[in-house]
Amino acid sequence: MLRFHFTPEDLTRLRIADEPHPLWEIAASLHRFQTRDGRWAYAHWHRTAVSALRDNGLERAVKSVLLPLFPRASYLPDFLTPLDGKEGLAAGIDAILATPSAQVASETERLARTVGAPPWVHRLTEGEPREGVVRVLRDYYDAVIAPYEETLQDRLCTERVRRAAALFHGGIGDVLGSLAPTISWRPPVLEVGLYPEDRDVRLDGRGLLLIPSYFCWNSAIALADSDLPPVLLYPLHHAPAPAPGADREPLHALLGATRFAILRATAIGATTGEAARRSGVTPTTASHHTAVLRDAGLIASHRHANTVLHTLTPLGAALLKQHALP
Repeated sequence: MLRFHFTPEDLTRLRIADEPHPLWEIAASLHRFQTRDGRWAYAHWHRTAVSALRDNGLERAVKSVLLPLFPRASYLPDFLTPLDGKEGLAAGIDAILATPSAQVASETERLARTVGAPPWVHRLTEGEPREGVVRVLRDYYDAVIAPYEETLQDRLCTERVRRAAALFHGGIGDVLGSLAPTISWRPPVLEVGLYPEDRDVRLDGRGLLLIPSYFCWNSAIALADSDLPPVLLYPLHHAPAPAPGADREPLHALLGATRFAILRATAIGATTGEAARRSGVTPTTASHHTAVLRDAGLIASHRHANTVLHTLTPLGAALLKQHALP
């Protein structure tokens, strides 16, 4: 079992990632190839991912390079899932390339010692081998995760609504106590069950970043080094995954993909820039769509200095609740 020990200050520094972390999603998705647990939830993704890897000539690279580095086991190197990844894949890859060689050496040695690894992992202290790994990471992401970015964004948006509702109705205790069946809040300790080791992490005022993950299944994952900024990757609630772009919701079909994405983004408040980023359009285009949604009575817009914050109206909230993803 893994235990996070909170102080009162840590409770004020609890955060939830507002965007998918691409490198953690890569790690968790690679675990889906290594077990049949939860396969039903990813059935369509698994079929299309296998085909995409074959069509892009990536099968051998995934098997020989990525699976040894991201084992579904008691340990994987922390430098492969850097905190900077919350800013996007490019920022995360830059952080991997900038990791000090001493840290890479220590973590690859631990990987070889605790899980087993091919001899070449020790060369990742050098620039060229590490650049080769990140090229495979980029290619893998483009082939099997990028086509599902909209699904990841939608599920994360739904999760943020759930967490906001938990905070509103029950406070921090409900947020921490309702993360996943394997996670328990016993103040002042957050206990993570089904964990491969018995360990205590004392936050000591650093707070905790919660990262909801689409591809994480059943048990949560944390960094191995307790001295790094504390994060906890936890699984989203799952229903069988649909095909990307499937219009499963009447509201989605009525509004169109962009306005639907913007409406979902405003569920717990979003600036025009945030709405643009989550819907994949420019801020100018997002501004046009927020105006249409506002005129329809679905959102309200509030200006604060140079920023406009968009929030749901009761009508907009009722529509999203009626058509919410499971």
